[in-house]
Amino acid sequence: MSGDREGGRPPAPDPLPIPVADNHCHLDISRDDAPVQPLEEVVDQARAVGVDRLVQIGSDLAAARWTVRVAVGHPAVLGGVAIHPNEAPGHEAAGDLDDVIDEIGELARHPRVRVIGESGLDYFRTGPEGVAAQHHAFRRHIALAKEHGLALQIHDRDAHDDVLRILAEEGAPEKTVLHCFSGDMEMARECVRRGYYLSFAGTVTFKNAQGLRNALAVTPLEHLLVETDAPYLTPTPHRGRANAPYLVPLTVRAMAATLNTSVPQLCEAISATSESVYGPW
Repeated sequence: MSGDREGGRPPAPDPLPIPVADNHCHLDISRDDAPVQPLEEVVDQARAVGVDRLVQIGSDLAAARWTVRVAVGHPAVLGGVAIHPNEAPGHEAAGDLDDVIDEIGELARHPRVRVIGESGLDYFRTGPEGVAAQHHAFRRHIALAKEHGLALQIHDRDAHDDVLRILAEEGAPEKTVLHCFSGDMEMARECVRRGYYLSFAGTVTFKNAQGLRNALAVTPLEHLLVETDAPYLTPTPHRGRANAPYLVPLTVRAMAATLNTSVPQLCEAISATSESVYGPW
Protein backbone atom coordinates (compact mmCIF):
# COMPACT_ATOMS: atom_id res chain seq x y z
CA MET A 1 0.00 0.00 0.00
CA SER A 2 1.51 3.35 -0.99
CA GLY A 3 2.18 5.98 1.62
CA ASP A 4 1.03 9.60 1.59
CA ARG A 5 4.25 10.92 0.10
CA GLU A 6 3.83 8.62 -2.87
CA GLY A 7 0.37 9.96 -3.57
CA GLY A 8 -1.34 6.68 -2.75
CA ARG A 9 -3.54 5.61 0.12
CA PRO A 10 -2.41 6.34 3.67
CA PRO A 11 -0.17 3.65 5.14
CA ALA A 12 -1.75 0.92 7.22
CA PRO A 13 -1.77 1.58 10.97
CA ASP A 14 -0.61 -0.96 13.51
CA PRO A 15 -3.13 -3.80 13.84
CA LEU A 16 -5.60 -3.85 16.69
CA PRO A 17 -5.09 -6.56 19.32
CA ILE A 18 -8.73 -7.68 19.13
CA PRO A 19 -10.76 -7.40 15.89
CA VAL A 20 -13.58 -4.86 15.67
CA ALA A 21 -16.34 -3.99 13.20
CA ASP A 22 -16.58 -0.85 11.06
CA ASN A 23 -20.13 0.18 11.94
CA HIS A 24 -20.75 2.35 8.87
CA CYS A 25 -19.04 2.63 5.49
CA HIS A 26 -19.96 3.35 1.87
CA LEU A 27 -17.93 0.94 -0.23
CA ASP A 28 -19.82 1.94 -3.38
CA ILE A 29 -18.59 5.56 -3.23
CA SER A 30 -15.21 6.93 -4.29
CA ARG A 31 -13.54 10.31 -3.81
CA ASP A 32 -11.36 12.56 -5.93
CA ASP A 33 -12.37 10.85 -9.17
CA ALA A 34 -10.64 7.64 -8.11
CA PRO A 35 -12.22 4.32 -9.06
CA VAL A 36 -14.12 2.42 -6.40
CA GLN A 37 -11.66 0.11 -4.63
CA PRO A 38 -12.34 -3.58 -5.30
CA LEU A 39 -14.31 -5.02 -2.43
CA GLU A 40 -11.99 -7.98 -1.83
CA GLU A 41 -9.08 -5.57 -1.50
CA VAL A 42 -11.02 -3.43 1.00
CA VAL A 43 -11.91 -6.48 3.08
CA ASP A 44 -8.38 -7.92 3.01
CA GLN A 45 -6.72 -4.62 3.98
CA ALA A 46 -9.17 -4.12 6.83
CA ARG A 47 -8.80 -7.67 8.13
CA ALA A 48 -5.00 -7.31 8.15
CA VAL A 49 -5.25 -4.55 10.79
CA GLY A 50 -7.98 -6.12 12.91
CA VAL A 51 -11.15 -4.81 11.26
CA ASP A 52 -12.79 -8.06 10.28
CA ARG A 53 -16.46 -7.03 9.95
CA LEU A 54 -18.05 -4.22 7.93
CA VAL A 55 -21.51 -2.67 7.77
CA GLN A 56 -22.05 -1.35 4.24
CA ILE A 57 -24.68 1.40 4.04
CA GLY A 58 -26.68 2.02 0.88
CA SER A 59 -28.19 5.49 1.08
CA ASP A 60 -30.24 5.67 -2.09
CA LEU A 61 -32.18 3.09 -4.02
CA ALA A 62 -29.36 2.11 -6.40
CA ALA A 63 -26.87 1.88 -3.53
CA ALA A 64 -29.32 -0.12 -1.43
CA ARG A 65 -29.75 -2.68 -4.22
CA TRP A 66 -25.95 -2.88 -4.61
CA THR A 67 -25.56 -3.30 -0.85
CA VAL A 68 -27.82 -6.35 -0.79
CA ARG A 69 -25.86 -7.98 -3.62
CA VAL A 70 -22.55 -7.34 -1.86
CA ALA A 71 -23.74 -8.57 1.53
CA VAL A 72 -24.94 -11.81 -0.07
CA GLY A 73 -21.54 -12.49 -1.60
CA HIS A 74 -19.16 -11.44 1.19
CA PRO A 75 -19.34 -12.96 4.68
CA ALA A 76 -17.44 -10.04 6.21
CA VAL A 77 -20.12 -7.56 5.06
CA LEU A 78 -23.59 -6.88 6.44
CA GLY A 79 -25.94 -4.38 4.82
CA GLY A 80 -27.93 -1.31 5.69
CA VAL A 81 -30.53 0.21 3.36
CA ALA A 82 -32.38 3.53 3.40
CA ILE A 83 -33.11 6.75 1.60
CA HIS A 84 -30.71 9.36 2.95
CA PRO A 85 -32.49 12.44 4.36
CA ASN A 86 -30.92 14.63 1.69
CA GLU A 87 -32.49 12.39 -0.97
CA ALA A 88 -35.99 12.64 0.49
CA PRO A 89 -36.98 16.12 -0.79
CA GLY A 90 -36.14 15.20 -4.38
CA HIS A 91 -38.26 12.09 -4.21
CA GLU A 92 -41.08 14.07 -2.60
CA ALA A 93 -40.93 16.55 -5.48
CA ALA A 94 -41.00 13.67 -7.97
CA GLY A 95 -43.98 12.14 -6.21
CA ASP A 96 -42.33 8.78 -5.50
CA LEU A 97 -40.98 9.11 -1.94
CA ASP A 98 -43.32 6.51 -0.45
CA ASP A 99 -42.75 4.17 -3.37
CA VAL A 100 -38.96 4.16 -2.95
CA ILE A 101 -39.29 3.69 0.82
CA ASP A 102 -41.60 0.75 0.11
CA GLU A 103 -38.81 -0.80 -1.97
CA ILE A 104 -36.35 -0.18 0.87
CA GLY A 105 -38.74 -2.18 3.02
CA GLU A 106 -38.66 -5.04 0.54
CA LEU A 107 -34.84 -5.01 0.40
CA ALA A 108 -34.78 -5.05 4.20
CA ARG A 109 -36.35 -8.51 4.18
CA HIS A 110 -33.07 -10.06 3.09
CA PRO A 111 -31.34 -11.84 6.01
CA ARG A 112 -27.99 -10.17 5.24
CA VAL A 113 -29.57 -6.74 5.74
CA ARG A 114 -29.39 -5.86 9.45
CA VAL A 115 -29.85 -2.08 9.37
CA ILE A 116 -32.38 0.48 8.28
CA GLY A 117 -30.21 3.46 7.63
CA GLU A 118 -28.89 5.83 7.30
CA SER A 119 -32.04 7.83 7.89
CA GLY A 120 -32.69 10.92 9.93
CA LEU A 121 -32.47 14.67 9.44
CA ASP A 122 -29.96 16.98 7.78
CA TYR A 123 -30.56 20.71 8.13
CA PHE A 124 -27.09 21.58 6.81
CA ARG A 125 -27.54 20.56 3.17
CA THR A 126 -31.33 20.76 2.93
CA GLY A 127 -33.14 24.04 3.56
CA PRO A 128 -36.50 24.65 5.24
CA GLU A 129 -38.40 23.67 2.10
CA GLY A 130 -37.18 20.07 2.50
CA VAL A 131 -37.88 19.61 6.20
CA ALA A 132 -41.36 18.11 5.85
CA ALA A 133 -40.13 15.46 3.40
CA GLN A 134 -37.23 14.57 5.69
CA HIS A 135 -39.53 14.24 8.70
CA HIS A 136 -41.91 12.00 6.77
CA ALA A 137 -39.10 9.78 5.49
CA PHE A 138 -37.52 9.54 8.95
CA ARG A 139 -40.79 8.44 10.54
CA ARG A 140 -41.30 5.82 7.85
CA HIS A 141 -37.77 4.45 8.31
CA ILE A 142 -38.30 4.23 12.06
CA ALA A 143 -41.43 2.19 11.37
CA LEU A 144 -39.54 -0.09 8.95
CA ALA A 145 -36.83 -0.81 11.50
CA LYS A 146 -39.43 -1.84 14.06
CA GLU A 147 -41.45 -3.84 11.53
CA HIS A 148 -38.42 -5.87 10.46
CA GLY A 149 -36.75 -6.06 13.86
CA LEU A 150 -33.63 -4.31 12.56
CA ALA A 151 -31.26 -1.74 13.96
CA LEU A 152 -31.80 1.89 12.92
CA GLN A 153 -28.79 4.00 11.98
CA ILE A 154 -29.46 7.72 12.24
CA HIS A 155 -27.94 10.56 10.24
CA ASP A 156 -28.16 13.74 12.34
CA ARG A 157 -26.63 16.94 11.05
CA ASP A 158 -27.58 20.22 12.72
CA ALA A 159 -30.88 18.63 13.77
CA HIS A 160 -30.26 17.20 17.26
CA ASP A 161 -33.46 18.40 18.93
CA ASP A 162 -35.79 17.26 16.15
CA VAL A 163 -34.06 13.88 15.85
CA LEU A 164 -34.54 13.18 19.55
CA ARG A 165 -38.09 14.53 19.49
CA ILE A 166 -39.20 12.37 16.55
CA LEU A 167 -37.58 9.27 18.03
CA ALA A 168 -39.52 9.89 21.25
CA GLU A 169 -42.78 10.53 19.38
CA GLU A 170 -42.51 7.44 17.17
CA GLY A 171 -40.89 5.15 19.71
CA ALA A 172 -37.30 4.29 18.86
CA PRO A 173 -36.40 0.79 17.67
CA GLU A 174 -34.79 -1.44 20.28
CA LYS A 175 -31.40 -1.00 18.59
CA THR A 176 -30.94 2.67 17.68
CA VAL A 177 -27.52 3.95 16.61
CA LEU A 178 -26.46 7.58 16.23
CA HIS A 179 -24.11 7.24 13.26
CA CYS A 180 -21.12 9.61 13.31
CA PHE A 181 -22.27 11.07 16.62
CA SER A 182 -21.95 14.86 16.55
CA GLY A 183 -23.72 16.00 19.72
CA ASP A 184 -22.40 17.39 22.98
CA MET A 185 -22.04 15.85 26.43
CA GLU A 186 -25.65 16.46 27.38
CA MET A 187 -26.94 14.86 24.19
CA ALA A 188 -24.64 11.88 24.74
CA ARG A 189 -26.00 11.44 28.26
CA GLU A 190 -29.59 11.67 27.00
CA CYS A 191 -28.95 9.11 24.26
CA VAL A 192 -27.41 6.72 26.77
CA ARG A 193 -30.35 7.25 29.13
CA ARG A 194 -32.67 6.23 26.29
CA GLY A 195 -30.58 3.14 25.52
CA TYR A 196 -29.20 4.34 22.18
CA TYR A 197 -25.75 3.50 20.83
CA LEU A 198 -23.22 6.16 19.82
CA SER A 199 -20.92 5.51 16.88
CA PHE A 200 -17.81 7.66 16.63
CA ALA A 201 -15.95 8.34 13.40
CA GLY A 202 -12.63 9.96 12.49
CA THR A 203 -14.04 13.33 13.51
CA VAL A 204 -13.28 12.44 17.14
CA THR A 205 -9.56 12.63 16.26
CA PHE A 206 -9.73 16.16 14.82
CA LYS A 207 -7.86 18.86 16.72
CA ASN A 208 -10.92 21.14 16.89
CA ALA A 209 -13.26 18.39 18.17
CA GLN A 210 -12.79 18.67 21.94
CA GLY A 211 -16.56 18.92 22.42
CA LEU A 212 -16.96 15.59 20.67
CA ARG A 213 -14.27 14.01 22.83
CA ASN A 214 -16.10 15.35 25.88
CA ALA A 215 -19.24 13.56 24.66
CA LEU A 216 -17.27 10.36 24.13
CA ALA A 217 -15.81 10.60 27.63
CA VAL A 218 -19.26 10.34 29.26
CA THR A 219 -20.43 7.41 27.12
CA PRO A 220 -20.20 3.95 28.72
CA LEU A 221 -18.21 1.34 26.79
CA GLU A 222 -21.30 -0.81 26.24
CA HIS A 223 -22.94 2.01 24.26
CA LEU A 224 -20.00 2.60 21.90
CA LEU A 225 -19.40 1.69 18.27
CA VAL A 226 -16.73 2.85 15.83
CA GLU A 227 -16.96 3.65 12.12
CA THR A 228 -15.23 5.21 9.17
CA ASP A 229 -18.11 6.63 7.13
CA ALA A 230 -15.64 5.80 4.36
CA PRO A 231 -14.69 7.35 2.05
CA TYR A 232 -15.33 10.41 4.24
CA LEU A 233 -14.15 11.68 7.65
CA THR A 234 -10.65 10.26 7.50
CA PRO A 235 -8.97 10.34 10.93
CA THR A 236 -5.91 12.36 11.84
CA PRO A 237 -3.17 12.40 10.58
CA HIS A 238 -4.70 11.70 7.15
CA ARG A 239 -7.63 14.13 7.28
CA GLY A 240 -8.68 15.14 3.79
CA ARG A 241 -7.59 11.88 2.16
CA ALA A 242 -9.96 9.11 1.11
CA ASN A 243 -11.02 7.01 4.08
CA ALA A 244 -11.34 3.21 4.18
CA PRO A 245 -12.10 0.59 6.84
CA TYR A 246 -8.40 -0.27 7.36
CA LEU A 247 -7.97 3.15 9.05
CA VAL A 248 -10.38 2.29 11.91
CA PRO A 249 -7.45 1.53 14.29
CA LEU A 250 -6.49 5.22 14.30
CA THR A 251 -9.93 6.16 15.60
CA VAL A 252 -10.04 3.29 18.10
CA ARG A 253 -6.73 4.31 19.65
CA ALA A 254 -7.82 7.95 19.88
CA MET A 255 -11.06 6.85 21.54
CA ALA A 256 -9.17 4.69 24.05
CA ALA A 257 -6.96 7.65 24.99
CA THR A 258 -10.00 9.88 25.56
CA LEU A 259 -11.72 7.20 27.62
CA ASN A 260 -8.54 6.45 29.61
CA THR A 261 -9.02 2.77 28.90
CA SER A 262 -6.83 0.17 27.25
CA VAL A 263 -7.08 -0.50 23.54
CA PRO A 264 -7.82 -4.23 24.11
CA GLN A 265 -10.63 -3.40 26.54
CA LEU A 266 -12.20 -0.95 24.10
CA CYS A 267 -11.83 -3.38 21.18
CA GLU A 268 -13.49 -6.13 23.16
CA ALA A 269 -16.40 -3.85 24.07
CA ILE A 270 -16.88 -2.56 20.51
CA SER A 271 -16.78 -6.07 19.08
CA ALA A 272 -19.32 -7.39 21.56
CA THR A 273 -21.65 -4.42 21.08
CA SER A 274 -21.48 -4.73 17.30
CA GLU A 275 -22.61 -8.35 17.50
CA SER A 276 -25.31 -7.42 20.01
CA VAL A 277 -26.72 -4.72 17.72
CA TYR A 278 -26.43 -6.48 14.35
CA GLY A 279 -26.21 -10.16 15.18
CA PRO A 280 -23.46 -12.51 14.01
CA TRP A 281 -21.85 -11.88 10.65
